[in-house]
Amino acid sequence: MNIKIKLELASGQSMEGMPLELLRAGKVIGRAKVPAGGQVAFDAPSGAGQLAVRVDRSGVKA
Repeated sequence: MNIKIKLELASGQSMEGMPLELLRAGKVIGRAKVPAGGQVAFDAPSGAGQLAVRVDRSGVKA
């Protein structure tokens, strides 16, 4: 299953290079880093459960 998402911050800051995790039912099933433009694709195994994306924002400068 291919999952595509576009990530943007309301502040307009770039998210380029931020690590992402794709979770299903709270368990990590994929990892990626945000490329320039914010368009991310995960190649996830098929399965049932709620999906979520977790972003590590510790690298964002205030």
